[in-house]
Amino acid sequence: MIERADSAIINVMNRIALPAARIAIFVVFFWFGALKVFGLSPASPLVASLLERTLPFMTFNVFIVWFGIFEMVIGLTFLFPGLERLAIALLFPHMAMTAMPLFLLPQITWSGWFVPTLEGQYIIKNLAIVALVLSLAARLHPFKKRAIL
Repeated sequence: MIERADSAIINVMNRIALPAARIAIFVVFFWFGALKVFGLSPASPLVASLLERTLPFMTFNVFIVWFGIFEMVIGLTFLFPGLERLAIALLFPHMAMTAMPLFLLPQITWSGWFVPTLEGQYIIKNLAIVALVLSLAARLHPFKKRAIL
């Protein structure tokens, strides 16, 4: 009885895991990106500080809109089967960029040795997103070689 229930639950989870992961990533990236586009993101001060350190020639208002659109595109690409490789290719530079404050802005992201601020926690949680994306990538099928005529 327990074994059958356990097996049934696992089968349901196998069926819904991939769509749930796609939707979750979409919601996070599209929502947070939209907040940036509309000037409502609580991350704006952190982004402005990082921009000042890394790309001082670019204006914040232009950058934040384009960064928000970039996040929205990442979210959208995860929704559509067949675009996973593009989504992952867009995601990893984004993750590298968003991790930069941990190293370049320690006064904002750390309150002590291995004690992240709220901003630092916001960045570190991206490890969960990376793990989720790796689990999606593990379900991809390798490209097949094409026969040369």
